Amino acid sequence: MAERLKAHAWKVCIRQRIKGSNPFLSAKQTIKKSRKTNKIRVSGFFYAGYLAMNQQQIKQLETELWASADNLRANSKLTAAEYKDPVLGLILLRYAQNRYEQAKIAIEDAMPETPRGKQKPTKEHFLAAGAMLVPELSQYDYLANLPEGVGICEALNTAMRLIEEEYTDLAGILPKNYQEMDPDLLRELIRVFNKDAVKNLTGDVFGRIYEYFLMKFSMSGAGAQEGGEFFTPPSLVQLIVNLIQPDHGIIHDPACGSGGMFVQTGHFIEEHGGKSVNEAIKCYGTELKSNNTKLAKMNLAIHGIEGKVIESNSFYTDPHDLVGKCDFVMANPPFNVNKVDKDKDYVKTDPRLFQDVGIPKADNGNYLWIQYFYHYLNATGRAGFVMASSATDAGNTEKVIRQKLIATGAVDCIVSVGNNFFYTRSLPCHVWFLDRGKCEQNRDKILMIDARNTFRKVTTTINDYSPGQLLTFSAIMAAYRGDLQAINKATEQLQAQNIEQATNLVAAVNVLRQHCAAIIANNSALDFREAQAELVQALSIVADADYDTCHDWVKTFENPVATLSGLLEAYKTQLDSAKKALDKKDSAGKKQLDEQGKLLRELTAAITAYQNQYGKSQVGEPLHDYNQALKDWHHLLENFPDGHYADVEGLCKIVDLAEIAENDYSLTPGRYVGYSIQVDEDFDYRKRLGEIRAELAGLSQEANGLMSLIQAGSL
Repeated sequence: MAERLKAHAWKVCIRQRIKGSNPFLSAKQTIKKSRKTNKIRVSGFFYAGYLAMNQQQIKQLETELWASADNLRANSKLTAAEYKDPVLGLILLRYAQNRYEQAKIAIEDAMPETPRGKQKPTKEHFLAAGAMLVPELSQYDYLANLPEGVGICEALNTAMRLIEEEYTDLAGILPKNYQEMDPDLLRELIRVFNKDAVKNLTGDVFGRIYEYFLMKFSMSGAGAQEGGEFFTPPSLVQLIVNLIQPDHGIIHDPACGSGGMFVQTGHFIEEHGGKSVNEAIKCYGTELKSNNTKLAKMNLAIHGIEGKVIESNSFYTDPHDLVGKCDFVMANPPFNVNKVDKDKDYVKTDPRLFQDVGIPKADNGNYLWIQYFYHYLNATGRAGFVMASSATDAGNTEKVIRQKLIATGAVDCIVSVGNNFFYTRSLPCHVWFLDRGKCEQNRDKILMIDARNTFRKVTTTINDYSPGQLLTFSAIMAAYRGDLQAINKATEQLQAQNIEQATNLVAAVNVLRQHCAAIIANNSALDFREAQAELVQALSIVADADYDTCHDWVKTFENPVATLSGLLEAYKTQLDSAKKALDKKDSAGKKQLDEQGKLLRELTAAITAYQNQYGKSQVGEPLHDYNQALKDWHHLLENFPDGHYADVEGLCKIVDLAEIAENDYSLTPGRYVGYSIQVDEDFDYRKRLGEIRAELAGLSQEANGLMSLIQAGSL
């Protein structure tokens, strides 16, 4: 019976998907369609037996793969821009092979019997399963096992070409310039993505890896080298998606770069359940740069998202004809574009611009973009987009356009974003939110959020938003839209997240203590009875722990075996002194000291392993993330102590249009929310000042040296 259900599911899928099928749709989405059509529950037979990874393991794999790939590039003559496309092409190829292998098992198992045996799977069967029937010469295993004498560069070009010939939707997308790479480098790169851990990955994880590589390439300056930004930082995309909640209908990004807005929308829909991504939304993208268009198509393919991305110039075309049709518009357009030809007939008659005042006199494209986003929306549509900070206060004709936009009542919220959120530019920006379907009570109001002092420091030059900070912004927006319990719900979520993180750390502390107790039990060379009570104590956190309780746990997590650590330091000092005083002929004494040294090393190694796994001070590490979550929880409690929205000086304010008019139609949040001095207690100002002084001294010394050379006539 199960076999007949599986076979029937494939037939239904094939009938539904035979035309225009995306070979990268997930099996989960495909089976969902067959399940819905036939009212049969068909599940669990597709990815069974394949590797399941938690978030920490995925992060570790992402980091390891990038480190390996980037190390190879560092030892070559290639720039990040030259290296980017071939690497992303290999990720796609590896993904296609994995998808093929995983689908093959289920397809062959579901194929009906014929008088001549089981029916042979066809290309259509694989398409219906959200996979490709990968040509033999395109299979990753074939390429990885090519003998040294065979030209790997041409083999890869052939592999990509054969896939494009078989699947016309991918025509012109895949990189076919591998002849420009060193063959030895290419073979090593293929090996990086041929590890067992990678071979067993499923589509969702591959999507994460693809996004991670896009981000790292952007951080490496690949976008700047190509003359444009192709990747919007995830936290800004998440901010937009969380606040406009694109869960249905037509999604449009007229400056789509590598398609990150669509991908994050897909994540949002998956996290909130209901329909599959491709049942819920239709994605339309426009992108000026040819290379970015390919990246976007590959990004959608690897995430199993159906979408139409067209290479075109949004200033002079509307290739999807979407004026007044979009449920959601999201974008991070290029800022301050000049030399837009406003004399073109298309620009003069563009229906995406306000009549009479739509063409700004300033040589700047910002207010063209803003009008496009508004006019693409249908009567209930929402938009979220990143914009240069100067746009909220721009004068002259741009102010007239802004005034007209404000008068529509569609401006919903403006968020000020601080420095260092982008990887190739450090300037601040604003995120604008429009809503043509605002509730009547908000028709003449705008929510202002000044988030310049709200951020998480990733590196010394890059900031982002933590999950808790994003949740806070979402709660503020929800409260503004009328959800009276939004702040309370966010507080409860942050409490639950903190308790979950604390529970995991408590478990890690208990494991460490048990491990240390076992080491001591097997070696009595030193007396650790003083630490016995600490080591045998099994810790636990109460299910409804409040903020103060969770905060008190930090000391334990930072120093999980405090008594033992103190004894270790004392014994290490004693051991060093004893070794110096030891008579070389005292073999028994030497043996005793060796045993003591072995015990100390084992205990130290156990504690170090815990600190390496949990205690590192950087984003993504458990204890660091726990401290950040506590900080976010505390800020929410501090800013909204009664659990309900209220204007907060320096953070947020709901402003009416009369006040906007009084401020010359400025949309800069800082003019309305006021200013509060915030001191980052976790930041070591003294240390940073010392670093700045040292850097300045070094630069002064270098300048003096250059001046001496100039005066001596050596330069």
